[in-house]
Amino acid sequence: MKSYLFGWNPLKFEWADIAEDIKQLKSTGVYEDNWSVVSHKTIRPGDRAYIVRVGVEPKGIFASGIISSEPYVAFRKGRHYYRVNIQLDTLLNPDAERILTLDILKTGNLTAQTGTPQASGISIRPELVDELEGVWQDFLENGNN
Repeated sequence: MKSYLFGWNPLKFEWADIAEDIKQLKSTGVYEDNWSVVSHKTIRPGDRAYIVRVGVEPKGIFASGIISSEPYVAFRKGRHYYRVNIQLDTLLNPDAERILTLDILKTGNLTAQTGTPQASGISIRPELVDELEGVWQDFLENGNN
């Protein structure tokens, strides 16, 4: 399984309903949204997705999920770009909850991976996929208290 890093910059896109979306995920177990993706030639349904907050503090991973669609073309502001649907399994509110911050992501082997992507939907280096998932799961189980 491949993994991808998606960026969210609150300065460019407000997520006004994040509290309701978190409630929906917790109560129904389902929350799906679409994201732009630059790796549209390699990404596939079933691949892992991590969403990192960029642009403002705290910066870091606050959501994860599984790619649930093939890439598709969208049109916005006069240009074409690719998007995919992501079915989230975890969604934290970066303004109200602890997230997996960049200082944690910049340790060990993970320093080789860009933590703040300039484009959304970049591939995570294959040799780092398991380590990132382990750090994320450890954070969710132990560090998010």
